[in-house]
Amino acid sequence: MTINSDEAVDQDAAQLKALGYTSHFERTMSKWENFSLGFTYLSPVVGVYTIFASAFVAGGPPMWWTYLGVGLGQLMVCLIFGEIVSQFPISGGLYPWARRLTGKRWAWMAGWVYAWALCCTMAGVATGVAPFLAQLFGAESTPILTTVIAFVLIAITTILNLSGTRLLARVAMFGFICELVGAIVVGGYLLLFARHQPLSVLLDTSYIQHGSGNYLPAFLASALAAMFCYYGFEACGDVAEETPDASRMIPKAMRMTIYIGGAAASWVCLSFVLSISDIGAVISGKDKDPIVTLLRAAMGEVGFRAVIVVVLVSFMSCLLSLQAAASRLLFAYARDQMIFGSQYLSRMSPKTKVPVVALVVMGAIPALIALSALWLQDAINTIISFAAIGIYISFQMIVLGALIARAKGWRPAGPFTLGAWGWTVNVIALAYGIFAIINMAWPRSPNDPWYSNYGMIVTTIGVVVLGALYMTTARPYEHGNAPAGDAHRLHA
Repeated sequence: MTINSDEAVDQDAAQLKALGYTSHFERTMSKWENFSLGFTYLSPVVGVYTIFASAFVAGGPPMWWTYLGVGLGQLMVCLIFGEIVSQFPISGGLYPWARRLTGKRWAWMAGWVYAWALCCTMAGVATGVAPFLAQLFGAESTPILTTVIAFVLIAITTILNLSGTRLLARVAMFGFICELVGAIVVGGYLLLFARHQPLSVLLDTSYIQHGSGNYLPAFLASALAAMFCYYGFEACGDVAEETPDASRMIPKAMRMTIYIGGAAASWVCLSFVLSISDIGAVISGKDKDPIVTLLRAAMGEVGFRAVIVVVLVSFMSCLLSLQAAASRLLFAYARDQMIFGSQYLSRMSPKTKVPVVALVVMGAIPALIALSALWLQDAINTIISFAAIGIYISFQMIVLGALIARAKGWRPAGPFTLGAWGWTVNVIALAYGIFAIINMAWPRSPNDPWYSNYGMIVTTIGVVVLGALYMTTARPYEHGNAPAGDAHRLHA
């Protein structure tokens, strides 16, 4: 049966009302635009270009296989998220999902960790643009320049997001097209005209010195790059109230994000691995920026600058999507009166139909994190490194919440369900997520300062402890009357 857009919007409004909410967002984001939001947040170009060198040094050419393994693990998480959002297509994503699956306290903490991870990710992306701009204009990337660029980019994305859902959707779609075409063209050109290594190098562990004779620790260390790439699909659900026929469209958009984003990241990474002319120089640290080296050698200065322009567009669209997701999360908290200043943070612009105050706040906090780089360079690196593990922890709180709800009798009742495979996929997703968190937090540099080994753990504990203190003293979960912990009582 075909449902036209007006009927879908009416059905969405009725479904949302049955879930306890009335939405004031505009439902103008198509499935492809919703997918583009998730894709540009995941941003394979940003992820690969930013972290490729460190992953390659850690694991050598076989690090490419981690993109396949991590992609499969995150697909399991994505499938669980698809079941949840299909039944609960509510703006804010992780927070309202946790609220319905498990309850208010669990939801508040999951959203708290996720919110800070998003803010740190935004700060990391905004400051990560500076080296590429410096390469483009031949300038030196200093802490002051990095901070100024971060401020300017966050200001631009805030203005764009304040303009409304339509502009957000169009910019996300433009970013997706630029990034995907750029990934295909650059990867294809390198493999056709600048390839220096055979495919067999993907199985060659001889470049990595592993005295114990076991390559596995190096391989796991190199997996961190892929783990930093494979999230963003949840952003499709963050804007659920802005997408017609959300229960059907968003699970599809989430899976597309994993399939297409993962394929693009794997393609680009493969082209880089096979196009490095001197692997030993990269591993030893003699060539500190192998991507710049190989792109300049393969494409010349003009081609290199063209690629950098595509990278900059990818960074911008990634930042825009991150802020959109973060603002909807904060709005969802405020709508349920679960946070200080809810009466302001829940306000919607009557003209653009977006949460203005929430957007401004979710621009200001990442800007302040980026600002601290002027005085606390090592500290800011540690804070930003919390981004990925914070995302994974909040993800696993949802996956565990779904498992708890299943044990209580929850049977996913949306259009998308895993049926008899639900339990199996849920357990695999949880096992993968726990393994990934341990792998990210594992100390690997005994000769480095303590914060290099334990900074991520300390930062994570700090965020959780502060959240727990606020939750137990202010008791925000006692406010508001929105439904909570009722998933197991709702059936089709």
